Amino acid sequence: MIEGVQTGHYARKQIFSRSAIVAWSHRSRFRYARKLVEPYAGRRLLDYGCGDGTFLAQVCDLFPNAAGGDVDTRQNEDCRKRFAAYPGISFLSIDELEQPAHRGDGYDIVTCMEVLEHCIPDTTEKVIGDLRRLVAPGGTVVISVPIEIGPTLLGKQMIRAIAGWRSIGDYKFREKYTVAELATMLLANERTAIQRPIHPGPDGSQPSHGHKGFNWRALRYGLQDEFEIRETRFSPLEFLRGYASSQAWLICAPRRRS
Repeated sequence: MIEGVQTGHYARKQIFSRSAIVAWSHRSRFRYARKLVEPYAGRRLLDYGCGDGTFLAQVCDLFPNAAGGDVDTRQNEDCRKRFAAYPGISFLSIDELEQPAHRGDGYDIVTCMEVLEHCIPDTTEKVIGDLRRLVAPGGTVVISVPIEIGPTLLGKQMIRAIAGWRSIGDYKFREKYTVAELATMLLANERTAIQRPIHPGPDGSQPSHGHKGFNWRALRYGLQDEFEIRETRFSPLEFLRGYASSQAWLICAPRRRS
């Protein structure tokens, strides 16, 4: 693991969590993400919604020239400082990614991990449009989102409650379900929805959702106007097909314009 990862705020909360199961789950996620992008090594990579740069740091040997994009300009600046020893990794604002000079002919592989579950509907539409615009013709988009439906939801809520009781991270502020809401999400299909709380962004930035009420099946259905979903995969414990996994992975190709 390269220098600078340990001080990232997401890394501290996730892969270096005091909770062994939280750390294991997130480390498994990053290992799985690396496995999915390995076939594209050496090509142009963009991590859309890169956060504290943890993923880019973990694949810099595969993609020595890669970019991360995020809406948080202060976070981008922090990434530039922490990863200054790796000049091939660049960090851009989403506004900068909209400029032709940074887009070029598109990126061969675009990842968007643990982003779309937080987006309110208007932002979701924009992000999907950005992913479609930024990926090169014939390129691949890899999206990961948390599984917050079915049996997995029960397990996650129990783990979050224990982590909150132990004062780990910000789990004590976790979102809670009514009995009716929980029952609805346990039986969710691609059209199931409950009301999702909207949280104001810091310093007047974009409002967002937490994890409550997120339905990955509905997202997969909504992506199909812009993308062909080539594969749906799960981690960890992939063989259980998402019934005891924490993440769903959607491997997408941009649809051809008519």
